[in-house]
Parts: sequence; C-alpha cells; structure tokens
Amino acid sequence: MKGKRKFLLILILGMITAIGPFSIDMYLPAFAGIATDLDTTVAEVSLSLSSFFIGISIGQFIYGPLLDRYGRKKPLYLGLGIYLVASMLCALATSIEVLIGLRFLQALGGCAGMVASRAMVRDLFSVEDNAKVFSMLMLVVGVSPIIAPTLGGFIASEYGWHYVFIVLTIMAVVILLSVYFGLPETRKPDASYSLRPRSIVTSYWSVLNEPQFYVYAFTGAIAAAGLYAYISGSPTVFLEIYKVTEQEYGWIFALVAGGLIVSSQLNSVLLRKYRSEQIIPVALFCQGLTGLSLFLGSAYGWIGLTGTIILILIFLSCQGFTFPNSSALSMAPFSQNAGSASALMGAIQMGIGALTSAIVSLLSNGTALPMTGVMAVCAITSFVILMVGGRVIRYKASKLEVEEETVEMICNS
Repeated sequence: MKGKRKFLLILILGMITAIGPFSIDMYLPAFAGIATDLDTTVAEVSLSLSSFFIGISIGQFIYGPLLDRYGRKKPLYLGLGIYLVASMLCALATSIEVLIGLRFLQALGGCAGMVASRAMVRDLFSVEDNAKVFSMLMLVVGVSPIIAPTLGGFIASEYGWHYVFIVLTIMAVVILLSVYFGLPETRKPDASYSLRPRSIVTSYWSVLNEPQFYVYAFTGAIAAAGLYAYISGSPTVFLEIYKVTEQEYGWIFALVAGGLIVSSQLNSVLLRKYRSEQIIPVALFCQGLTGLSLFLGSAYGWIGLTGTIILILIFLSCQGFTFPNSSALSMAPFSQNAGSASALMGAIQMGIGALTSAIVSLLSNGTALPMTGVMAVCAITSFVILMVGGRVIRYKASKLEVEEETVEMICNS
C-alpha cells in the first residue's frame, strides 16, 4: 500500500474513531453552564457522560454482527446517521433527563465508527502492522482531547453550550462525506453469516473463549477505565475544587492529551525493537505506581494543582503504550469475525468505562479522592490481570504445542 493512500485511510479511520472522544471531550468545559441552564448540578450533568458510555457499550454489540453480515460501510452509514440526528436534538434539550437520554442515542450511533475502524484495520493491514497502525490512530484520536475541550470551552463561553452540539452535527456531516468518497469497502457482505440471536451469541462466545482475547481485552479495558474516571471526575476536580476557568480547563486537558500523543508515537518506535507483550507490563507498572502516588497525594494534601496535573499527565501517558498493544494483541487471533471481536473488545472497554464513570459521579464528595482512587484501582487491577492472564496464555500455548506434537508422532508411527 502506497504511503499517501495509507495516510489517507488512517486519517479517515482516525476521524470515525475520534467521534467518541470528541463527543465526550468537547462538552466537558460546558458542564457548569449546562447545570445552570437546566437547573441541576454538575454531578447530575456527569450522568449524561455515563449514559453515553452505556450507549457505546450496548451499541457495539449490535454493530459487530452487522459489520460481519453486511460489510463495513452500510452499518457505518446507519450509525453516523443516527449520531447526526441525535446531536441536533441534544442542542435543543431543555432538561437534564432529556439530555441524558439523547446522549445515550448519540452514543448508539457514534459507536458504529469505533467498531468499524478497528475491524477495518484488521481487514486492511497485516497482524504484524496492527500495533503500529493503532499507534498512528492514537495520534489522530489523541488530537481530539487537545482540540475538543479547548474548542468546547470557547464555544460554551462565547455562544452557549447548545452550539457545542451544533458543531458535533457539522462534524458528523463531514465524516459521512469522507467515508463515502474516501473509504473503500474492506469486506464484502457475507450472506452465510446468521443474525439469529443464538448464532450471534455463539460467535461472541467463540471470541470470548480465546485466552489471548480476554486477557488483553480486559487488561486494556480496565487500564482505559482510569482514563474514563479522569474524564468523569476532572470537571469537579478542576472547575469546582481548583476553581480554574473553562478556558484553563481546556488547556489542562490539552496538555494531558499531548502526553498521550507523544507516548503513542514513542510506542511505534519501541515496537521496532520490542514486542507488544514486552511493552505492556512496563507501562502498566508505571501507571499503577503513578496512580497510587496520585491517590495518596490527594488524600494527604501532598500535591496541589500543579502536582495533580503532572501525575495525571504521567498516568495517562502510559495509556499511549497500553492501548495500541492490547488492541492489536486482542484482535490478532481473528480474521473472519473481526467485526464481532472488535465489537466485543469495545463493549468491554466502554462497559467498564461507564461503570467507573458512574462510580466516580456517585462517590462525588467535593474532593479529588473519588477520581484519583478509581484511577489507582484501575491501573493496579489491570497489571494484576495481565500477570495472571499471561500465565494462562502461556499454559494453553504449551498445551496446544504438546497436543500437536502428539498428533504428529501418531501420524508418523
């Protein structure tokens, strides 16, 4: 594949993947304005974030089979259309209950892009190149936390929070046109793929029954949940506790996202010398240590605004090493049902993300402890799962090797 063509494909795949992050990050600086306008609290507005995560988690189960049955682009068009309509309606919401419901619908549409992009990476590129391509996607996706909160903060302060969703609607139109004119169909429709509930469950179970999938999918998902805990808790921590302005909050988000971008590109460099299996444990160990320091520093008042930002920057930079490698290793065993594998991996990630987001919102007590505590628990738990799961993978690999040798000896005797 030529360099220019490859760049264009990754750019478009990055755009459809970035729908989720943009939908999350752009309206974060507007939480206070939404709470005032809809006569509610910032904690209640955070529930619209939780409903978005739940919608993405559920929606991915729907799109996985559709992508394997009808090809990649038709389900993608459907999802983007739903997202476009829901975004327009969010701009017209007059109560927090309506906004929470519409954010759920918006997520059901937007998650099509997230599932399709991972499946198309598996379609278009070799297994060996997957981790590098996911790192490049992280560059495109990583730009969204830099642009989105800053842009969202400006729009919210100058024009009002409603216009944030108008901009998201315009983005949906641009992405739809890019997909139509610039993205090829990477998998033909498969009429033999059944959409009966039993067949779908069987397909998902076959994916989930693969040790390499569930170990790295849960490792990556729980590590990423620390990011969602930060997203959910950061408006309270920075806007209410540290009293930063909406614009300053946007710049803090941009700084943290910059660390994520740099680390994801450094990961591509490290992959020239080290395997994904070697990079992930080191990244998770550092993330767990940083998360514990962040929690203890918050609990005992050892860190202020600057210290909090620095530790969060280090914590989330580790995600730039974890996400590309765990994604590539999770998807590696699959080719025929890559759509289902992508959907299941994304559903696990977003489901756990929704849970941690809700926990942070429900535990909100006017301190940074709910956010920092959940972040620390996520990183440490992910590291433990990787250590235990790695043994399971090695055991099954060695058992399979013995069985193959036994069969070969019988055939040759």
